[in-house]
Amino acid sequence: MKTRAMMILLLALLTLTSQALAREVAGVSLREKATVGGQSLILNGAGLREKLFIDVYVGALYLPKKTTRSKEAIESDVPKRIEMVFLRDVDKEKLADTLEQNLAKAKSAALDAKAKRLTALMDDAREGDRVYLDYVPGEGISVSIKGRKKGTIEGFDFMKAVFAIYIGDEPSSEQLKKGMLGK
Repeated sequence: MKTRAMMILLLALLTLTSQALAREVAGVSLREKATVGGQSLILNGAGLREKLFIDVYVGALYLPKKTTRSKEAIESDVPKRIEMVFLRDVDKEKLADTLEQNLAKAKSAALDAKAKRLTALMDDAREGDRVYLDYVPGEGISVSIKGRKKGTIEGFDFMKAVFAIYIGDEPSSEQLKKGMLGK
């Protein structure tokens, strides 16, 4: 009898542990923790990006500590990550155009050149692909696609413009912003 009780307790603990390790959004499993620039980050929140009622990707925001305030998440000069897990195929040109249009809101010639460098790093995204935008203070935003680091674009100002696309005052998706901010 004791063996059976221990087995039930062990299964219960394993279930709780697995729930602590991952969160699921739209069928996509997201880790609760990530490491960027040697710092441990926690999943702040995640949401679904839809375009014309079509699910495009799940977006997740990782920060050193949780916040529901977009300004705090954007303005803090700390390691952070935006993760996108694609739910459908999106070609490189579409990804680049969307990024460029959203970054144009920053209206800065200095950022325009960096936006072009970022869009040049994009690749075709296939269903299930993960894209990471990792910010490390003093280095910039590193772009990783399909597990390969594609490059880094320097600048705190550029990071703020990129993160504003997702969680700023005029995000590309209000629904995604709310999810990423855990609201």
